[in-house]
Amino acid sequence: MALPITDLELSIPAASGVFRGILTVPPAAHALVLFAHGTGSSRWSPRHRRLARQLREAGLATLLFDLLTEEEERVDARTGHLRFDVDLLAARLDLAMAIGLRRPEAAELPVGIFGAGTGAAAALVEAARRPDVVRAVVSRGGRPDLAGEELAGVAAPTLLIVGGDDPVVLGLNRQAMGRMVAPVELAVVPGGGHLFQEPGALDRVAELAASWFCHHLAGVPVATAVAGRDRAAPAAPAGRLRPGRPAGGRSPRG
Repeated sequence: MALPITDLELSIPAASGVFRGILTVPPAAHALVLFAHGTGSSRWSPRHRRLARQLREAGLATLLFDLLTEEEERVDARTGHLRFDVDLLAARLDLAMAIGLRRPEAAELPVGIFGAGTGAAAALVEAARRPDVVRAVVSRGGRPDLAGEELAGVAAPTLLIVGGDDPVVLGLNRQAMGRMVAPVELAVVPGGGHLFQEPGALDRVAELAASWFCHHLAGVPVATAVAGRDRAAPAAPAGRLRPGRPAGGRSPRG
């Protein structure tokens, strides 16, 4: 008989109100992954929920949450400015992480962050500010460049996943790599667009993310080959990571 999955609704207090999350812990989970969504998204995002389900199948607990309160979401729907406030998003990520780790089901689990869009920048800022807690980061179609000077302070192994048909974001990710000193790799999903809506693209993202988190959070051998990694940043041999370039170094060419 299969053991039940623990599914918990969380209320996360912030100075301007309350935002909400869903903590889901599969039996014998070996790590916790927080999802930091991007522009105009929420914990109900079908893409994030699908990815979270696939990570749980790999033995990873997940925490999906809103980065804004309900009132802030209404304001942002009119102005669009809060979704680009990376400091605010990183602060909310920190609050969500603290609340999640207070739960006995997750308290002892190593932590990774899965960011998308501007949420990827917030994930990297949080990793730079909380190196004692955040042990791995994955970005999906993200804007790591928006993390600015914090990029040089990231220590957690970082995987940047970008669609091959998303040239602007691909270029921005390559530039961000050149400013990082942490172990960092760029995985390009051939034929994938910004939202990875193409057949098989989101499943490939899930495979890459699950392998990265399992390897760096739980010491589980990488189960899938990362065939789409950028030629300018070749994959390291199994169990080894390519260190990032020194801050201010020359970024790989597009």
